[in-house]
Amino acid sequence: MPLQIRATDAGHPADLLDLPWGLPLEQWPDETLVALPRGISRHVVRFARAGDEVVAIKEVSEWAAAREYELLRDLDRLAVPAVDPIAVVTGRAAADGSALEPALITRHLGGSLPYRSMFETTMRPGTVSRLLDALAVLLVRLHLIGFAWGDCSLSNTLFRRDAGAYAAYLVDAETGQLQPQLSAGQRDYDIELARVNIAGELMDLEAGGSLHPSVDPVTFAEAICSRYGDLWHELTRESVYPAGKRHYIDRRIRRLNDLGFDVAEMQIQRSPGGDTVTFLPKVVDAGHHQRQLLRLTGLDTEENQARSLLNDLEQWMTTQDDYAPGDASSALGGGIPGARPEVLAHRWVREVFRPTVRLVPPDRRGSMDPAQIYHELLEHRWYLSERAEGDVGLDATVASYLADVLPHIPTAETAPATD
Repeated sequence: MPLQIRATDAGHPADLLDLPWGLPLEQWPDETLVALPRGISRHVVRFARAGDEVVAIKEVSEWAAAREYELLRDLDRLAVPAVDPIAVVTGRAAADGSALEPALITRHLGGSLPYRSMFETTMRPGTVSRLLDALAVLLVRLHLIGFAWGDCSLSNTLFRRDAGAYAAYLVDAETGQLQPQLSAGQRDYDIELARVNIAGELMDLEAGGSLHPSVDPVTFAEAICSRYGDLWHELTRESVYPAGKRHYIDRRIRRLNDLGFDVAEMQIQRSPGGDTVTFLPKVVDAGHHQRQLLRLTGLDTEENQARSLLNDLEQWMTTQDDYAPGDASSALGGGIPGARPEVLAHRWVREVFRPTVRLVPPDRRGSMDPAQIYHELLEHRWYLSERAEGDVGLDATVASYLADVLPHIPTAETAPATD
């Protein structure tokens, strides 16, 4: 059978053809390969350059390559953090005509590292905890969309640093199964596998002198189970709030933030008796909220400002008559048979954001930009609503902010001089 490259991206096959497919992956010349840290794998894995991109190539059986390729495509379609599949290569043959193993090709995840590379310098316990937190988030996200990993471990995950936190990405889906919904037993099986695998991996690091002395492998491995359980409960329980208790939604978001996670997606469904709120976790790259807000509204803000404004925007959308969320996506994620998200977002800018900001006189804003002003108003609104045990609305918030908060914020004129 001649060499065949099955790919979904038409831009890659020509570049991939230039790679030395007639050699076993272990024998590829150095000039073809890219020296990047590799994790532990039961298969031969190498990084190579194909055109302008760096790709990861794994030798595996044809059935396994095709199956993992399709699973990774499904995960990409469902917006789960995982490596991007590029192609499956079959029909490989050596110069003497002997058959070589097929290969699965994925895109190298820029800025990511396998866990062993991250432990080359001994990590502090708090850093190890954040690494495991990211893995717990990934496992919850996979379970929410019905994906049973079957081999959750540090070795099958890539990590990206993000200002002291971490984002985790699935790199090996070979043992995975995608189903409409997972049972509690299936989820428990994955969690137990994660606990055992992580304990073993940390013990291995301990034996090699790469683990901080205060990090106990068993204790830390067990911690991911409780972290997963807390997050799963917080994300899957339904909360019904009276229509006048909108600040309860903010309280729920803050509680999730206190657990150490951002809410990048949520569903808010209106019912005759109140709002049913379901949160979906999403591990995002740095700048995700900035890009999303910029795409929807044209507002260019800082990341934390964007997160705050997006939360308010989505809650406002649910009050609009032409808002009709899809069954399995958030208002900001698409699936709206009514008005498009961009249309509603620009209406929010025109009817809510700008008029509210204008209520704060320019000469009293100091160095704050419009996004920061609006963010502070949202913070103040939450505080007032908590105290009043009911949503106080924006008008009362602005009045209170102007009278009670703004006078105490230093301006360029009142700030102390510095040398």
